[in-house]
Amino acid sequence: MELLKVIIRYADGRILKGHTMDFFPNKPSFHVQPVELGSADKGIEVMVNQLKAVFFVKDFTGNSSHRDQKHFIEGQQVSGRKAEVTFKDGEVSVGSTMGYDPKRPGFFFAPSDLESNNLRVYVVSSAVRGFRFL
Repeated sequence: MELLKVIIRYADGRILKGHTMDFFPNKPSFHVQPVELGSADKGIEVMVNQLKAVFFVKDFTGNSSHRDQKHFIEGQQVSGRKAEVTFKDGEVSVGSTMGYDPKRPGFFFAPSDLESNNLRVYVVSSAVRGFRFL
């Protein structure tokens, strides 16, 4: 499996940055090797039901001055349906999804902002306050 860069956002506000090789959306947990630990460490088990989202990212630092756009550019190609997610903490994200079902533990979401550091996001359904298709 490929080593994926992730930023984990817990529902309680904690953040964990690291790599994972065993994330699967139908599994209750996965492991993250934090960036600050050596590669010999086993990593940390992450319980999905404690999370807000798993952000699959380009890099761990991103661009702190960049503000994600909350709309699609005219003519922008998307996979799936355009949607807006409002998290329980008030954060709003705009993007697209191929399979939203509030009865599932979560769903993948692709950001509308092509310049975002986020490649895709696994949104945990229990962390969502509102969802609407655009």
